Order: sequence, then structure tokens, then C-alpha cells
Amino acid sequence: MSRFTIPRDLYHGKGSLEELKNLQGKKAMVVVGGGSMKRFGFLDQAVAYLKEAGMEVALIEGVEPDPSVTTVLKGAEKMREFEPDWIVAMGGGSPIDAAKAMWAFYEYPDTKFEDLCTPFNFPTLRTKAKFCAIPSTSGTATEVTAFSVITDYDKGIKYPLADFNITPDIAIVDSALAETMPKKLVAHTGMDAMTHAIEAYVSTLHCNYTDAVALHAIKMIHKELKKSFDGCMTARAEMHDAQCLAGMAFSNALLGIVHSMAHKTGAAYTGDHIIHGCANAMYLPKVIKYNAKNEEAAERYAQIADHIGLGGTTTAEKVDALIAELRSMNDQLDIPQAIKFYGAGGVKAETSIIDEAEFLEKLPAVAANAIGDACTGSNPRQPSQEEMEKLLDKKVISVSAKEHLGINELEETIKTMFFHGKLEFNDEVYITNVRHKAALKNACDSLAMVRKSIADGMPEDFYSIDLMSAYEELGKIIGEAVDDDLVNEIFSKFCMGK
Repeated sequence: MSRFTIPRDLYHGKGSLEELKNLQGKKAMVVVGGGSMKRFGFLDQAVAYLKEAGMEVALIEGVEPDPSVTTVLKGAEKMREFEPDWIVAMGGGSPIDAAKAMWAFYEYPDTKFEDLCTPFNFPTLRTKAKFCAIPSTSGTATEVTAFSVITDYDKGIKYPLADFNITPDIAIVDSALAETMPKKLVAHTGMDAMTHAIEAYVSTLHCNYTDAVALHAIKMIHKELKKSFDGCMTARAEMHDAQCLAGMAFSNALLGIVHSMAHKTGAAYTGDHIIHGCANAMYLPKVIKYNAKNEEAAERYAQIADHIGLGGTTTAEKVDALIAELRSMNDQLDIPQAIKFYGAGGVKAETSIIDEAEFLEKLPAVAANAIGDACTGSNPRQPSQEEMEKLLDKKVISVSAKEHLGINELEETIKTMFFHGKLEFNDEVYITNVRHKAALKNACDSLAMVRKSIADGMPEDFYSIDLMSAYEELGKIIGEAVDDDLVNEIFSKFCMGK
């Protein structure tokens, strides 16, 4: 048996904030973030509507981006003092996520944060209060989801809390609030929403109900995000609806390792936080490449490509077209393609603000934490420690294809192996057979993509996954794991003529 859970009521459209005056209760605790809701007048409007409903109103203000366990516990204490029967959270994902966790500690003061980290382990809520969520950004969709992300800064880890109990009772999706978003926030939250919809569609827990809203959300985001980024308020309203649909999909189908990686890298480094939506945008293309080795996942990615009209004849061509389109969207939205290009605030930079030595030192632990993340279980493939480290590695591959013109030579070597049936390497002769034919063909296909990318002037990160795929296929034939040393050996032997 499967389950599809969304808020009991969802009010949407410009001006729908007014629905607050129809809530029935005695006391409302309003939770907001850093000040934008007050600055643009929406907080005053909300308070006025709640008072018109006959309620006493108190505020919890100043919830920080990536809210902490400390913030949650302090907020819950204020709730216990005020004793609201409605919790109204408004703003970006952070205040709404924080308010969800506060809700649990308000109703169950003896609860331990560690207990809530176990998926679907919340106590029964609504013994004291109901919950209304009002988003001002178009990405997290926390107003309709069973999720909340809270950061333990002592451990440097973001924890996704998951339980249908914390799905809000009422969601108000008023596009007027989204009109105030700055461009960078539009970009990051928009690609967060795209990641939600794509991961939900290929999740191992997808169903007919989640597929419908996921596909439509993908189509809307693909059509409207760049226009919203450029300031079109009609597109901004469409994006506010699209991200909500994506939230309905992933809240019920769950997510995958793009989010696992984003959760565990977000607060891991001293240089700065890696903004969640930006992290998803960077990781999504390489995860699609990785997941597409699963036949069912590849077919579903191809269906997405068809749905948004990307072209391609074979499944592989459609998957590659989807990857290329997502990377193109990142470029159009000024989002870096990899951590090594991650600048302050999540914009493109020639030098990353994440220190490479620290990144490499923490890579094994971060990879292990990502594998253990709650989102990993519903991913189409379950990565090993080595695979996760490769997916996270900011360099992806130790040899820059820009430094040589040997792709043609490597491709010719593979074709010779295909037709003549042997490979001479390190004074050994490896006889290729029928079982190697697929690996050789895959290597040729990958190299063809590399050559096209170089010809099109694409950055190294754009084609490094394809280059690594070619090396992996060679590794299958010579029977060794493809590590950096082996990559360099093969590179030197076949690409540099040494």
C-alpha cells in the first residue's frame, strides 16, 4: 500500500494571504525569518488578518537560513509559554522548516532531536496546535511536504526530518510574496524545485499520483524559470505553483542522492555554506549520469526529455540531452557547474571559496554521511563509498582533457580493440571478447560526447563525467578499479603517446 499526503486545504493565487482571517482559533504564533516579510509589509498583513479572525498573536522572528537545533529549541520554549492553537510559518523554507520542528518540541517537550532524525518517527501532532505554512520563495515547497531540514552546527551536518505528521494542515501559496525575491534566490530555489520533481519522478517509490505532478512541474519550471529570473512576474506566479506541485511529488515519492549530497556538503566546510538549491543544481547532472546506468531510471530520464521536447532517438541520447539542458539552465542562471567554481553566495567564480585541502580531507566522511542520508534509500542506485566520493569530488577527474588533443587517439585505440580483439597495456596483452564489446562501444560513445563538448567550447566540468565513463569502460576490460593512478596511466599511454 502507498500513501499520498498533502495539506487538507491549499489556497493559491495572488491575494490568497487574506484566507488567514478565516482561521478558527484563540492564539496564533507567527514564525518568520530575517526580515523580508516585515520589510515588504506581508507580516503586518498576516497579523492583521489573524486578529480579524479573533486571535491573539505572538511572533518568533529572526529564524536564520539553514535553521539550527538551538533556534528550534528556543522557539519551542516560546511556544510553550504562549500556548498557541495555530502555528503560522511564513517566509522561505528556513522559517517554515524551523517551525515544523518547533511544533514537535512544543507538543512533546521531552522529545530528543536524535529521535526525530529517524525517518517517520515523530510523535502524533495536533494535540495542541494546527499548522499553516505560507511560502515566500519558489523552491522548497515545505508548505506541502512531510519534510524539514535542520542543521546541527556542532557536527556540521544538515538533517532532513521526515514524517507525514509535519505536513501542514493549510498551505497558502500567494504569488505576491514571491514577487519580492532577488534574482539569485529565484535561480537557486527554482533549480531546487526542478531537482525535487526530477528526483521524485525517478524515485524507487514513485507512483501514478506523484508522476503526474512531477512531470507537469518539470514542464512548467523548464518553461518559466528563466523568464522568472529575468523579472517576468507572470512567470514568477507560474513558478510559485510549479514548485508547489514538485513538493507534492517528492513529499510522497521521496528524493535521491542529489539531496543526500546537498544535505551533507551544505554545512561541512569552513569557507562558507553551500547554498542548498545551488548544490542541487551542481550535483543533478552528474547524478543523472550515474543513475542512468540503471535501465529503468534511464528510461524515466528519457521520458522527461521527451516531455520537455529535447529530442534524441535513443534512450542514451535523450538522457544526454537532459543533462546538457540542465547544465545550460545553470549557465543561464549564473549557477556554477561544480564546487570548484563555487563563489560566495552561490555564483560562478574562477576560484572556489571551498578550500581544496579541506574538501579532500573531509571527502570520505562527507561521502559516508551522504550514503547514510534519509534520501539515499529511494535513489535508483545505491552508491558505494568509492562511488559517492567520485560523485562528490570537485575535480571529478585528475587529468584535464583540455591539456591534450588525444581524444581521437584514444578513440582509435578503442576501435582497434573492438575490431582486432586485443589490448596491449603495461607489457600485458588483454584479449577482448564478446563480453567486452558493450564496454568498448560505451567508451566510444562517451568519447564522442567529449569530442563534441570540446568542439562546442564547453568547460571541462561539462564533459569530465563522459571522459571518466570512457576510462571506466576500459577498466572493465583490464579488470582493475579505475582510480586516479590508473586513469593517468591510460591517459599517458593512449592519449599522450608516452
